[in-house]
Amino acid sequence: MADSGTPGWDTDPIVARTPRRPSLSGVRTADVCVVGLGASGLSAMAEVLRRGLSVIGLDAGRIAAGAAGRNGGFLLAGPAPGVQRAAESWGVAAAMELYRDTVNELDWLAQTLGPDIVRRAGSLRLAGLPGDPRSEFEAADRLREIADCQEQLSFLTGHGIRAEWYSGTLGEGLFLPDDGAMNPARRALSQAGRLGDAGARCALFEHSAARSISAGSVKTTAGEVRCGLVVVAVDGGLDVLLPELAGRVRTARLQMLATEPLPDLAKLPCPVYGRWGYDYAQQDPAGRLFLGGGRDIDVEAEWTTDSQPTEVVQAYLDGLVLRFAGNPVPVSHRWAASVGYTEDGRALVTSARDGVVACGGYNGTGNLVGPVAARAAVTLGLDGTPPPACFAS
Repeated sequence: MADSGTPGWDTDPIVARTPRRPSLSGVRTADVCVVGLGASGLSAMAEVLRRGLSVIGLDAGRIAAGAAGRNGGFLLAGPAPGVQRAAESWGVAAAMELYRDTVNELDWLAQTLGPDIVRRAGSLRLAGLPGDPRSEFEAADRLREIADCQEQLSFLTGHGIRAEWYSGTLGEGLFLPDDGAMNPARRALSQAGRLGDAGARCALFEHSAARSISAGSVKTTAGEVRCGLVVVAVDGGLDVLLPELAGRVRTARLQMLATEPLPDLAKLPCPVYGRWGYDYAQQDPAGRLFLGGGRDIDVEAEWTTDSQPTEVVQAYLDGLVLRFAGNPVPVSHRWAASVGYTEDGRALVTSARDGVVACGGYNGTGNLVGPVAARAAVTLGLDGTPPPACFAS
């Protein structure tokens, strides 16, 4: 029987063996307090340390317990909307700035964390799903997505970004060789370990949910951090933690599963996403599929802060396994995560209240956008510098 609720990523021996951090108790002081210890929060802490300041990080669960450790493990450069669509909405300069910043972020991750954590395999955007269309609607929708992929290819190559047309056993689409894949929980824990080199200037606390956030103070059930600046680096549930952002960011549930190793290992050469990005899968070195999607199958129910898997979407994902694997494969884990969405696809980097800045709303693609946004949030909070145009302020 599949483990429901635990991410399949957590079976990684390094993730399972990593010692847990203590919870906050008593009063601590630092220049900056970061709320949320996912990819963006850890990057915010690193930026604070780079400036020679002290920082304390808090998380409601363990490091990367939220979407940062429960996502598909895709390292995709660029904005959540196709870059050509983002250019239409935000302007070409803003869209391309984010694309290049996220490529640079991926370059740094690959160099810093190494190939055991970051696999620079590229990514494949499929038009539709593997296999023949199952209906007239699917066939017509695939043709529309082929045209969109071709438009994206033309835009990217026209702006000096590497991209290639793919036509192969999985179907047709766009191959992006600069992208990559990872175990997201292992990535976050590795980054957290690197912060320990800062010694007394840095402390991380798990199972320390922020109960109140105000200028100069973050209070938990058993403790308080007093600081000069608060950076809230939370994606899903940001509109709950900071109600003044409701209406600007909205929380949704994304669901996933993991399978046992496939009998014939090499089904997916790289991370693959299709059907306009709604569905996605990657295969780890052991041959297991990590697969998610189907948010549009029960769309109204998926606008929720509940992070438990549902029968409706998980049944859809079971069918998706057949499309990607070609044969039934036993499922080992089922889970879900909360993420933030914005109206125009731009992540938020904003002053939420006096002494409090926030970043989040990554629209399902926060693994690279999140760290870039987090550094912009620290810059906003410490220097007063407005964020780049690729972020909503």
